[in-house]
Amino acid sequence: MADPVVSIRNFSKQFNSTFVVRDLSFDVQAGETFAFLGANGSGKTTTIRCLLNILQPTGGELLLWGKQYSIALAAKIGYLPEERGLYVDSNVLETMVYFGTLKGLSKADATAKATAYLERVGLADKRQARIKTLSSGQQQKIQLGLTIINSPELLVLDEPTKGLDPVNRDLLLDTLTEMKSAGTTIVFITHQMEEVEKVADRLVMIKDGRRVLYGGVEEVKRQFGENRLHVDFTGKVPHHDDLYTIDREENNVAVLKMLDGVTPDRVFKALAKDPLSISRFEVASPSLQDIFVHVQSQ
Repeated sequence: MADPVVSIRNFSKQFNSTFVVRDLSFDVQAGETFAFLGANGSGKTTTIRCLLNILQPTGGELLLWGKQYSIALAAKIGYLPEERGLYVDSNVLETMVYFGTLKGLSKADATAKATAYLERVGLADKRQARIKTLSSGQQQKIQLGLTIINSPELLVLDEPTKGLDPVNRDLLLDTLTEMKSAGTTIVFITHQMEEVEKVADRLVMIKDGRRVLYGGVEEVKRQFGENRLHVDFTGKVPHHDDLYTIDREENNVAVLKMLDGVTPDRVFKALAKDPLSISRFEVASPSLQDIFVHVQSQ
């Protein structure tokens, strides 16, 4: 296997006497979409900032293509931070072209790429507008455009869909899928587990600065076992404390967690004896949302 694009080894970061990240290790391989997950304050953004040399690590090693970050690598990387910032008094197209040239494009190439991007995201009619006249969602599209205008080999996104409506969220996720197809390696921080299930190949989840889960999305789900039953019903799900616990029950849908050693047919036979009308009964691995809530609450 080729060397990873991102390699983090035994990374720790301390602010004053407090460790924000402790002994964190993971790799991101070329061409994959990788989700970096954890609760607020768990150390995700700090890790990214140390990887990109915005902050200095307390210990460990953070490498890009086998090297520490340097200005020489900047043209290969696109970074969208959680804290957005634009020159709001500037013209949209001029701003995009300016950032394109900063990232090594000729003015002609930057203009062509910016124009194509604005067409792609439905902002072609805003190219001569001042950024401050755009809505917050439109400004987020411009921010993303500045990040990807140089067609980066590595794209690092911190909460990229934060504040976007469903239509623009889908547009952004479609853009990421297209970039992955073109060979871009993508690392993104998010709290939206459905986004991870939709686009990610692998993930790492941290809690209090330590790694708690790492691997392929389906692999991580299998670690929690296929011990949950999804039941659509009419009536009320009875309690059978010797067979299962009820993880969730709302709007005539229940998720039942079977106890160790219990089989689905035993649960079904028990439910069939109760005044309950069942329209769906299936074994399913837990969702990433279920896993995230479980891990972060322990």
